Amino acid sequence: MSPRDTAEGTARDPRLEAGREPLSERLASFGPIIGLVLLCLAGAALNSDFATLDNALNVLTRTAFIGIIAVGMCFVIILGGIDLSVGSMAALIAGCVIMFINWSAGALGSPLAAVVCGAALAVLLGAVFGLFHGVLIAKGRIEPFIVTLGTLGIFRAYLTYFADGGALTLQNELADLYAPVYYGSIAGVPFPVIVFLLVAIVGAVILNRTVFGRHVQAIGSNEAVARYAAVDVDRVKILSYVLLGVCVGIATLLYVPRLGSASPTTGLLWELEAIASVIVGGAALKGGHGSITGTVVGAILLSVISNILNLTSLISIYLNAAVQGFVIIIVAFMQKGRR
Repeated sequence: MSPRDTAEGTARDPRLEAGREPLSERLASFGPIIGLVLLCLAGAALNSDFATLDNALNVLTRTAFIGIIAVGMCFVIILGGIDLSVGSMAALIAGCVIMFINWSAGALGSPLAAVVCGAALAVLLGAVFGLFHGVLIAKGRIEPFIVTLGTLGIFRAYLTYFADGGALTLQNELADLYAPVYYGSIAGVPFPVIVFLLVAIVGAVILNRTVFGRHVQAIGSNEAVARYAAVDVDRVKILSYVLLGVCVGIATLLYVPRLGSASPTTGLLWELEAIASVIVGGAALKGGHGSITGTVVGAILLSVISNILNLTSLISIYLNAAVQGFVIIIVAFMQKGRR
Protein backbone atom coordinates (compact mmCIF):
# COMPACT_ATOMS: atom_id res chain seq x y z
CA MET A 1 0.00 0.00 0.00
CA SER A 2 1.37 3.39 -0.97
CA PRO A 3 1.78 6.24 1.55
CA ARG A 4 -0.91 8.16 -0.30
CA ASP A 5 -3.37 5.28 -0.01
CA THR A 6 -2.58 4.93 3.69
CA ALA A 7 -3.09 8.65 4.28
CA GLU A 8 -6.43 8.59 2.50
CA GLY A 9 -7.46 5.52 4.43
CA THR A 10 -7.17 7.29 7.77
CA ALA A 11 -10.00 9.64 6.84
CA ARG A 12 -12.39 6.92 5.66
CA ASP A 13 -14.49 4.28 7.31
CA PRO A 14 -14.45 0.83 5.62
CA ARG A 15 -18.22 0.68 5.93
CA LEU A 16 -18.51 3.94 4.02
CA GLU A 17 -16.23 2.59 1.28
CA ALA A 18 -18.52 -0.42 0.99
CA GLY A 19 -21.57 1.83 0.61
CA ARG A 20 -23.03 0.88 4.00
CA GLU A 21 -23.12 4.32 5.58
CA PRO A 22 -25.51 4.20 8.55
CA LEU A 23 -28.88 5.88 8.04
CA SER A 24 -28.27 8.16 11.03
CA GLU A 25 -25.06 9.42 9.44
CA ARG A 26 -26.77 10.13 6.13
CA LEU A 27 -29.61 11.98 7.85
CA ALA A 28 -27.15 13.96 9.99
CA SER A 29 -25.35 15.16 6.87
CA PHE A 30 -28.60 16.80 5.71
CA GLY A 31 -29.34 18.24 9.14
CA PRO A 32 -28.05 21.79 8.45
CA ILE A 33 -29.98 22.01 5.16
CA ILE A 34 -33.18 20.75 6.78
CA GLY A 35 -32.69 23.19 9.65
CA LEU A 36 -32.18 26.09 7.22
CA VAL A 37 -35.32 25.22 5.25
CA LEU A 38 -37.41 24.98 8.43
CA LEU A 39 -36.03 28.29 9.70
CA CYS A 40 -36.86 30.01 6.42
CA LEU A 41 -40.41 28.67 6.56
CA ALA A 42 -40.75 29.86 10.15
CA GLY A 43 -39.32 33.29 9.25
CA ALA A 44 -41.75 33.69 6.37
CA ALA A 45 -44.66 32.75 8.66
CA LEU A 46 -43.60 35.16 11.39
CA ASN A 47 -42.90 38.18 9.19
CA SER A 48 -43.85 38.76 5.56
CA ASP A 49 -40.79 40.97 5.03
CA PHE A 50 -38.56 37.94 5.57
CA ALA A 51 -39.52 36.23 2.30
CA THR A 52 -38.39 39.05 0.02
CA LEU A 53 -35.50 39.24 -2.42
CA ASP A 54 -34.08 42.35 -0.75
CA ASN A 55 -34.03 40.66 2.64
CA ALA A 56 -32.45 37.51 1.18
CA LEU A 57 -29.67 39.54 -0.45
CA ASN A 58 -29.20 41.47 2.78
CA VAL A 59 -28.80 38.23 4.75
CA LEU A 60 -26.32 36.82 2.23
CA THR A 61 -24.31 40.05 2.17
CA ARG A 62 -24.00 40.07 5.95
CA THR A 63 -23.16 36.37 5.88
CA ALA A 64 -20.34 36.88 3.37
CA PHE A 65 -17.74 38.15 5.86
CA ILE A 66 -18.22 35.37 8.40
CA GLY A 67 -18.80 32.81 5.66
CA ILE A 68 -15.47 33.55 3.96
CA ILE A 69 -13.63 33.25 7.28
CA ALA A 70 -15.58 30.07 8.07
CA VAL A 71 -14.34 28.45 4.84
CA GLY A 72 -10.77 28.85 6.09
CA MET A 73 -11.78 27.84 9.62
CA CYS A 74 -13.26 24.64 8.18
CA PHE A 75 -9.80 23.49 7.09
CA VAL A 76 -8.31 24.25 10.50
CA ILE A 77 -11.08 22.47 12.43
CA ILE A 78 -10.97 19.41 10.15
CA LEU A 79 -7.23 19.40 10.77
CA GLY A 80 -7.95 19.17 14.50
CA GLY A 81 -7.00 22.78 15.28
CA ILE A 82 -8.76 26.01 16.21
CA ASP A 83 -8.24 29.74 15.80
CA LEU A 84 -9.71 32.08 18.40
CA SER A 85 -8.06 35.20 16.98
CA VAL A 86 -9.79 35.71 13.62
CA GLY A 87 -11.95 38.59 14.85
CA SER A 88 -9.00 40.44 16.36
CA MET A 89 -6.92 39.62 13.29
CA ALA A 90 -9.56 41.14 11.04
CA ALA A 91 -9.68 44.26 13.22
CA LEU A 92 -5.92 44.77 13.07
CA ILE A 93 -5.82 44.12 9.31
CA ALA A 94 -8.63 46.65 8.81
CA GLY A 95 -6.75 49.25 10.83
CA CYS A 96 -3.48 48.67 8.97
CA VAL A 97 -5.23 48.83 5.59
CA ILE A 98 -6.93 52.12 6.47
CA MET A 99 -3.68 53.68 7.67
CA PHE A 100 -1.86 52.45 4.57
CA ILE A 101 -4.49 53.74 2.12
CA ASN A 102 -4.62 57.16 3.82
CA TRP A 103 -0.82 57.41 3.64
CA SER A 104 -0.25 55.90 0.18
CA ALA A 105 -2.87 58.05 -1.56
CA GLY A 106 -0.47 60.97 -1.27
CA ALA A 107 2.75 58.97 -1.54
CA LEU A 108 1.67 57.17 -4.71
CA GLY A 109 -0.16 60.14 -6.16
CA SER A 110 -3.10 57.94 -7.14
CA PRO A 111 -6.08 57.23 -4.85
CA LEU A 112 -7.10 54.25 -6.99
CA ALA A 113 -3.62 52.71 -6.72
CA ALA A 114 -3.74 53.27 -2.96
CA VAL A 115 -7.04 51.40 -2.65
CA VAL A 116 -5.84 48.51 -4.83
CA CYS A 117 -2.59 48.21 -2.90
CA GLY A 118 -4.53 48.39 0.37
CA ALA A 119 -6.74 45.49 -0.69
CA ALA A 120 -3.66 43.46 -1.60
CA LEU A 121 -2.11 44.36 1.76
CA ALA A 122 -5.16 42.92 3.56
CA VAL A 123 -4.62 39.50 1.95
CA LEU A 124 -0.85 39.66 2.52
CA LEU A 125 -1.22 40.53 6.20
CA GLY A 126 -3.73 37.70 6.64
CA ALA A 127 -1.27 35.25 5.10
CA VAL A 128 1.58 36.52 7.32
CA PHE A 129 -0.49 36.25 10.50
CA GLY A 130 -1.65 32.78 9.48
CA LEU A 131 1.96 31.77 8.80
CA PHE A 132 2.90 33.04 12.26
CA HIS A 133 0.21 30.87 13.83
CA GLY A 134 1.10 27.85 11.74
CA VAL A 135 4.81 27.98 12.54
CA LEU A 136 4.21 28.34 16.28
CA ILE A 137 1.73 25.46 16.27
CA ALA A 138 3.55 23.08 13.90
CA LYS A 139 7.20 23.84 14.63
CA GLY A 140 6.88 25.23 18.15
CA ARG A 141 4.58 22.39 19.22
CA ILE A 142 2.28 24.81 21.06
CA GLU A 143 -1.42 24.06 21.35
CA PRO A 144 -3.54 26.03 18.84
CA PHE A 145 -5.83 27.17 21.64
CA ILE A 146 -2.93 28.78 23.51
CA VAL A 147 -1.34 30.39 20.44
CA THR A 148 -4.52 31.94 19.11
CA LEU A 149 -5.74 32.93 22.56
CA GLY A 150 -2.51 34.89 22.94
CA THR A 151 -2.71 36.56 19.54
CA LEU A 152 -6.39 37.38 20.14
CA GLY A 153 -5.23 39.86 22.76
CA ILE A 154 -2.11 40.95 20.88
CA PHE A 155 -3.89 41.85 17.62
CA ARG A 156 -6.67 43.84 19.27
CA ALA A 157 -4.25 45.59 21.61
CA TYR A 158 -2.13 46.80 18.68
CA LEU A 159 -5.21 48.10 16.88
CA THR A 160 -6.26 49.97 20.01
CA TYR A 161 -2.74 51.42 20.23
CA PHE A 162 -2.69 52.54 16.59
CA ALA A 163 -6.14 54.09 16.97
CA ASP A 164 -5.19 55.66 20.32
CA GLY A 165 -8.27 54.09 21.85
CA GLY A 166 -10.58 55.55 19.21
CA ALA A 167 -11.17 54.72 15.56
CA LEU A 168 -9.12 54.78 12.37
CA THR A 169 -11.12 56.29 9.50
CA LEU A 170 -10.66 56.43 5.74
CA GLN A 171 -10.50 59.88 4.19
CA ASN A 172 -13.81 60.79 2.56
CA GLU A 173 -12.65 60.72 -1.07
CA LEU A 174 -10.90 57.39 -0.52
CA ALA A 175 -13.96 55.94 1.20
CA ASP A 176 -16.10 56.91 -1.79
CA LEU A 177 -13.62 55.27 -4.16
CA TYR A 178 -13.49 52.08 -2.06
CA ALA A 179 -17.27 51.90 -1.43
CA PRO A 180 -18.23 49.84 -4.55
CA VAL A 181 -16.24 46.88 -3.18
CA TYR A 182 -19.01 46.46 -0.60
CA TYR A 183 -21.98 48.32 -2.05
CA GLY A 184 -21.46 47.36 -5.70
CA SER A 185 -23.23 44.49 -7.45
CA ILE A 186 -23.10 42.40 -10.59
CA ALA A 187 -26.45 41.53 -12.22
CA GLY A 188 -28.14 42.59 -8.99
CA VAL A 189 -26.03 40.29 -6.81
CA PRO A 190 -23.93 42.17 -4.21
CA PHE A 191 -20.20 41.89 -4.78
CA PRO A 192 -19.47 40.37 -1.30
CA VAL A 193 -21.93 37.55 -2.05
CA ILE A 194 -20.16 36.77 -5.33
CA VAL A 195 -16.77 36.69 -3.60
CA PHE A 196 -18.20 34.45 -0.87
CA LEU A 197 -19.47 32.02 -3.51
CA LEU A 198 -16.11 31.97 -5.32
CA VAL A 199 -14.18 31.40 -2.08
CA ALA A 200 -16.53 28.56 -1.13
CA ILE A 201 -16.12 26.89 -4.54
CA VAL A 202 -12.33 27.16 -4.41
CA GLY A 203 -12.33 25.87 -0.83
CA ALA A 204 -14.50 22.88 -1.77
CA VAL A 205 -12.23 22.01 -4.69
CA ILE A 206 -9.12 22.22 -2.52
CA LEU A 207 -10.65 20.11 0.27
CA ASN A 208 -12.22 17.42 -1.88
CA ARG A 209 -10.14 17.30 -5.07
CA THR A 210 -6.53 17.83 -4.04
CA VAL A 211 -3.87 15.88 -2.20
CA PHE A 212 -3.60 18.74 0.29
CA GLY A 213 -7.29 18.40 1.15
CA ARG A 214 -6.98 14.65 1.67
CA HIS A 215 -3.98 15.19 3.90
CA VAL A 216 -5.91 17.72 6.00
CA GLN A 217 -8.62 15.12 6.61
CA ALA A 218 -6.08 12.37 7.26
CA ILE A 219 -4.23 14.41 9.88
CA GLY A 220 -7.49 15.33 11.59
CA SER A 221 -8.52 11.66 11.70
CA ASN A 222 -5.22 10.34 13.03
CA GLU A 223 -2.11 12.48 13.02
CA ALA A 224 0.21 9.63 14.07
CA VAL A 225 -0.91 7.41 11.20
CA ALA A 226 -0.59 10.33 8.78
CA ARG A 227 3.04 10.80 9.87
CA TYR A 228 3.73 7.09 9.35
CA ALA A 229 2.21 7.45 5.88
CA ALA A 230 4.89 10.04 5.02
CA VAL A 231 2.48 13.01 5.12
CA ASP A 232 4.35 16.26 5.81
CA VAL A 233 2.16 17.10 8.80
CA ASP A 234 3.96 20.32 9.74
CA ARG A 235 3.70 21.69 6.21
CA VAL A 236 -0.01 20.88 5.97
CA LYS A 237 -0.68 22.54 9.34
CA ILE A 238 1.19 25.69 8.37
CA LEU A 239 -0.55 25.93 5.00
CA SER A 240 -3.96 25.42 6.64
CA TYR A 241 -3.42 28.38 8.96
CA VAL A 242 -2.07 30.45 6.07
CA LEU A 243 -5.23 29.60 4.13
CA LEU A 244 -7.37 30.72 7.05
CA GLY A 245 -5.36 33.95 7.29
CA VAL A 246 -5.92 34.63 3.58
CA CYS A 247 -9.66 34.12 4.06
CA VAL A 248 -9.61 36.60 6.96
CA GLY A 249 -7.77 39.08 4.72
CA ILE A 250 -10.33 38.69 1.91
CA ALA A 251 -13.23 39.14 4.34
CA THR A 252 -11.59 42.24 5.81
CA LEU A 253 -10.93 43.95 2.46
CA LEU A 254 -14.65 43.52 1.74
CA TYR A 255 -15.64 44.78 5.19
CA VAL A 256 -13.54 47.96 5.33
CA PRO A 257 -15.67 49.98 2.85
CA ARG A 258 -18.84 49.09 4.76
CA LEU A 259 -18.11 51.62 7.52
CA GLY A 260 -14.81 53.05 6.33
CA SER A 261 -13.34 52.74 9.80
CA ALA A 262 -11.80 50.32 12.30
CA SER A 263 -12.08 50.47 16.08
CA PRO A 264 -11.34 48.19 19.05
CA THR A 265 -14.83 46.67 18.62
CA THR A 266 -14.35 45.75 14.95
CA GLY A 267 -14.65 42.00 14.36
CA LEU A 268 -15.83 41.38 17.91
CA LEU A 269 -17.04 37.76 18.32
CA TRP A 270 -16.31 36.92 14.68
CA GLU A 271 -14.37 33.92 15.92
CA LEU A 272 -17.50 32.65 17.69
CA GLU A 273 -19.58 33.02 14.53
CA ALA A 274 -16.97 31.41 12.27
CA ILE A 275 -16.47 28.41 14.57
CA ALA A 276 -20.24 28.08 15.04
CA SER A 277 -20.74 28.06 11.26
CA VAL A 278 -18.31 25.18 10.83
CA ILE A 279 -19.70 23.15 13.73
CA VAL A 280 -23.35 23.75 12.80
CA GLY A 281 -22.37 22.73 9.27
CA GLY A 282 -21.55 19.25 10.54
CA ALA A 283 -17.78 19.35 11.12
CA ALA A 284 -16.43 17.13 13.88
CA LEU A 285 -15.06 19.07 16.84
CA LYS A 286 -12.14 16.66 17.16
CA GLY A 287 -11.22 16.91 13.48
CA GLY A 288 -11.20 14.51 10.57
CA HIS A 289 -14.62 15.34 9.18
CA GLY A 290 -16.31 18.40 7.71
CA SER A 291 -17.40 19.99 4.47
CA ILE A 292 -17.37 23.41 2.82
CA THR A 293 -20.99 23.00 1.74
CA GLY A 294 -22.04 22.33 5.32
CA THR A 295 -20.01 25.31 6.51
CA VAL A 296 -21.69 27.63 3.99
CA VAL A 297 -25.12 26.36 5.05
CA GLY A 298 -24.14 26.76 8.71
CA ALA A 299 -23.07 30.37 8.18
CA ILE A 300 -26.30 31.21 6.35
CA LEU A 301 -28.36 29.41 9.00
CA LEU A 302 -26.86 31.50 11.80
CA SER A 303 -27.46 34.70 9.83
CA VAL A 304 -31.06 33.67 9.22
CA ILE A 305 -31.53 33.14 12.95
CA SER A 306 -30.26 36.66 13.65
CA ASN A 307 -32.38 38.08 10.83
CA ILE A 308 -35.53 36.42 12.16
CA LEU A 309 -34.82 37.68 15.67
CA ASN A 310 -34.30 41.21 14.34
CA LEU A 311 -37.50 41.17 12.27
CA THR A 312 -39.76 39.58 14.85
CA SER A 313 -38.34 40.98 18.12
CA LEU A 314 -38.85 37.60 19.76
CA ILE A 315 -35.90 38.39 22.01
CA SER A 316 -33.52 41.31 22.37
CA ILE A 317 -31.03 41.73 19.52
CA TYR A 318 -28.34 41.93 22.21
CA LEU A 319 -28.88 38.22 22.85
CA ASN A 320 -27.96 37.11 19.31
CA ALA A 321 -24.49 36.04 20.44
CA ALA A 322 -26.06 34.08 23.28
CA VAL A 323 -28.26 32.23 20.79
CA GLN A 324 -25.18 31.34 18.73
CA GLY A 325 -23.44 30.10 21.86
CA PHE A 326 -26.39 27.87 22.73
CA VAL A 327 -26.40 26.53 19.17
CA ILE A 328 -22.73 25.54 19.46
CA ILE A 329 -23.36 23.73 22.75
CA ILE A 330 -26.43 21.91 21.43
CA VAL A 331 -24.69 20.79 18.23
CA ALA A 332 -21.63 19.65 20.21
CA PHE A 333 -23.90 17.62 22.49
CA MET A 334 -25.62 16.03 19.50
CA GLN A 335 -22.24 15.07 18.03
CA LYS A 336 -21.44 12.92 21.06
CA GLY A 337 -23.41 10.04 19.63
CA ARG A 338 -21.85 10.23 16.17
CA ARG A 339 -18.82 8.33 14.95
